[in-house]
Amino acid sequence: MPTPIPAPSVIAPANGPDSLADSFATSYAGVMAFMAVAAEGNFAKAGDRLGIGRSAVSRSVQKLEDQLGTRLFVRTTRSTSLTAEGKRFYEQCHPGVERIIQALDDMRDLREGPPTGQLRVCSTVGFGRKVVAPLLREFRQANPNISVELLLDDGPTDFTTDRVDVSFRNGRMEDSQVIAKKVIPMQMMLCASPAYVARHGLPDSVDALSGHGCVNFLLASGRVYEWEFKVGGQLRKVAPPAMLTFNDADLVLQAVLDGHGLAQMAGYQVCEHLRAGTLVPCLPQYAPDDRGHYLCFLSRQHLPARMRVFIDFMTERIRAQDLQIIDSLLLKQA
Repeated sequence: MPTPIPAPSVIAPANGPDSLADSFATSYAGVMAFMAVAAEGNFAKAGDRLGIGRSAVSRSVQKLEDQLGTRLFVRTTRSTSLTAEGKRFYEQCHPGVERIIQALDDMRDLREGPPTGQLRVCSTVGFGRKVVAPLLREFRQANPNISVELLLDDGPTDFTTDRVDVSFRNGRMEDSQVIAKKVIPMQMMLCASPAYVARHGLPDSVDALSGHGCVNFLLASGRVYEWEFKVGGQLRKVAPPAMLTFNDADLVLQAVLDGHGLAQMAGYQVCEHLRAGTLVPCLPQYAPDDRGHYLCFLSRQHLPARMRVFIDFMTERIRAQDLQIIDSLLLKQA
């Protein structure tokens, strides 16, 4: 039996519960059985329409009549017709039932039908600008009935308050309240420009970083990002003093390209520059290996079609991009 929902408000019998309690007690199954009988003019045909037996329809209608304290049908061996009260109740219920059926169909279409509607997507600034935004044109071409609102923000995502459907997050996922799908590993690369290397050389160990110029990144929390290395199987964090600090990843990258110093940056930012030789890798053997780029959402259950196709599309396209470079750098050093 379907889950009971509030039925249209009715007047309770004088010796019965108040109208509000009676309204909530009137079952959705009873109203639907009543509506089916009224439409078909027959209890057996109503049962066929609802996929239940004639006796179940009769019991539901009887319970409804008992709850309303009103006879809804005149029953004879040959026919079933609405009473005057039944006609009035049908006229009052019909618009509401039609709206419920339409709402159910709409929800089913959102999940099972052609993808449609609006997606509100949040991403960290650098990853959203470099990786996510360039893919939106192809996604929209493949899904013209889905509109996308992309918000770039390095702060934490509040799915409920900000009405976010999907969020791209970086690093280590420690929030157990969300589903986090790892799209690709997040490689953190220490880099410098060839001009800087020509003037100052490169450090040969993590301890030697203190003798070099550094460019730091300021997190949304206001903290300076600590560089991370994996030394002897253990995570080691370093907070080098810096002459330049930015709260924008692209500005950090540009400062390094301009020769101002070393910086540890995400692989997706620097892989093309490393392959082109406009950046030089430093200490790749100590790069941390426990970070990732994640697609986050609140639940795997009952995902609307628009969310499913977006998650699948982005996962496939991002993984197809050549954003990983550490392995090739280590092979060159071997």
